[in-house]
Amino acid sequence: MSLQGNWSYPTAIKFGAGRIKELPEACAQAGIKRPLLVTDKGLADLPITRDTLDILDAAGLGQCLFSDVDPNPNEVNLTAGVEAYKAGGHDGVIAFGGGSGLDLGKMVAFMAGQTRPVWDFEDIGDWWTRADADAIAPIVAVPTTAGTGSEVGRASIITNSQTHEKKIIFHPKVLPSVVICDPELTVGMPKFITAGTGLDAFAHCVEAYSSPHYHPMSQGIALEGMKLVIDNLPRAYADGSDIDARANMMSAAAMGATAFQKGLGAIHALSHPIGAMYHTHHGTTNAICMPAVLRLNAPAIKDRFDLAAGYLGIKDGFEGFQSFVQEFNDSLGIPKRISDLGVSDPDIDSLVKGALIDPSCAGNPIELTKDNLTKLFHEVL
Repeated sequence: MSLQGNWSYPTAIKFGAGRIKELPEACAQAGIKRPLLVTDKGLADLPITRDTLDILDAAGLGQCLFSDVDPNPNEVNLTAGVEAYKAGGHDGVIAFGGGSGLDLGKMVAFMAGQTRPVWDFEDIGDWWTRADADAIAPIVAVPTTAGTGSEVGRASIITNSQTHEKKIIFHPKVLPSVVICDPELTVGMPKFITAGTGLDAFAHCVEAYSSPHYHPMSQGIALEGMKLVIDNLPRAYADGSDIDARANMMSAAAMGATAFQKGLGAIHALSHPIGAMYHTHHGTTNAICMPAVLRLNAPAIKDRFDLAAGYLGIKDGFEGFQSFVQEFNDSLGIPKRISDLGVSDPDIDSLVKGALIDPSCAGNPIELTKDNLTKLFHEVL
């Protein structure tokens, strides 16, 4: 079976190995003639980025690159990106990379035509309606990892460098017009990034499946996404050149981000402030937090995971799933504690405050409080 496809859900997606060659056509489809390619510092000089710029140049689209993007992108990066966009006279953005490049690229396209500060568009109530929708530039997204699924998301996570808080910035038109999912771009990922990003996708699916909100479409996507990760992440981790495993992981990443319209929960409520304050890798942080959160949520999610476990090939229902998650982490080299990521003497009170205001709290099946969050942070740190 050829893992190729042209999909129109949740946006136009060109999926398959080698399809990065179609980037000029994707730009034309989005109405972009002078693209700015936005990626992170680590990707800027890698062959996949240089080859992509060459593809653009050969099509007469130039080679304009902005890469001053931190692993947890912030408003300083965003301001610099918007300045580069305006100075270059660009008419659209190619968001290229993992979560940081994708999120920052989407925000450059979003903010280039706005007059209000980015924090005015945080994902609170109807704040997104404050934006001038007509001023949002078109976006083509090209993921180079299989994790965040930001390529099919309507929001970006931007860290406030002053308060060390991660903020979700939302607008429906931030959803990229066209996405190129080419698993060949992920072949060079090192093992720890393959594991961390893959478990980010898994966390998205697990939390969407656990969320109490009613959204049967997302529930089904989350279940199949979990299965794809379980079946394919060990293969991609063992052999980075396994293109079918890489393709299935790229699908799982997009599925996780589509599914979490149903909601996220305590895993992300914990990992967002940890990442903002201590700059840990997001997916790896999620993975470390998952076993403790499953224990907290057990009374509310046992029945649904009892049903899911059989389909996922896991014996003994929810209890078996819990055991599997820890064994899965261990097999992929994930540490058991956040302290193993270099976090020492953490400020638990500040972390709890950050978690309580995180929008992910609303999707957790057990109400999150100062007390249970404090216990969770002590457990994972």
